[in-house]
Amino acid sequence: MKNIIENQIFSKERDLYNLKDTIVQNCKIEGEEDGESALKECRNIHVINTELKLRYPLWHDHTFLIKDCHMYDTCRAALWYSTNGTISSSKLHGIKALRECSNISINHCDINSDEFGWKCNDIIMANTKINSAYLFFDSNNITLKNVEFKGKYSFQYVKNLIINESILDTKDAFWHSKNVVIKNSVVKGEYLGWYSEDLTLINCTITGLQPLCYCKHLTLINCTMVGCDLAFENCTNIAAEVRGKMKSIKNPLSGSIKVDEVEEIIFDNEVYEGQAEIFVGNKN
Repeated sequence: MKNIIENQIFSKERDLYNLKDTIVQNCKIEGEEDGESALKECRNIHVINTELKLRYPLWHDHTFLIKDCHMYDTCRAALWYSTNGTISSSKLHGIKALRECSNISINHCDINSDEFGWKCNDIIMANTKINSAYLFFDSNNITLKNVEFKGKYSFQYVKNLIINESILDTKDAFWHSKNVVIKNSVVKGEYLGWYSEDLTLINCTITGLQPLCYCKHLTLINCTMVGCDLAFENCTNIAAEVRGKMKSIKNPLSGSIKVDEVEEIIFDNEVYEGQAEIFVGNKN
């Protein structure tokens, strides 16, 4: 890096606009001037141990590192239209923190940001806790590992997503998603995976109301479903191996379901004729 900026406060509009080849460390982006877009249109920068309290600081940035930083709740829409970045050991606490970004790696972060990660591509997130509504809406090529997520309407319209060794506490997750693989994870929620296509869960524990309905090409391998009710309604091309005791299975349309225990199997659909095979316990 050619330059180092440290121990300064930046409060004006576009204070560090178009910065290049520079380390910004131990600084604060705050102040009465309430300036926006402090680090807009920057190239090849490192932002280290810096507090960001003003809006839109990192738009249209390319090739960057953010490390040991704190983005406060007043730091709204922190990173938009940015590429080739690494964010590590940082707190992202402003709404809409990542949007229309690509090739971003996130590691060991604490994220509390509604509408996080919309319309992004090529994102890797690991060892991170995140709280968000509508997480990764309409995003592509996402990989999560060792992520603890709590929120509502996650991963809607997402394509090409891999999740491993994670805990998801969510609702209406994976709606209209395509090509999603979840491994070795805990998935808690309601209405999981409706209208998804090519959704695969491997070695997962699933709890919640009415999961996995209206799916196409649904695969469950060695998964445990605990207390799930009215599952698999109107699903097609199911290949499911389920452990545990389910409350009910309703009107699966095609494929095969093998389950340890289920309290009730319902075939009462007057619109579509369910033809999936269901094998219970020792009948497998």
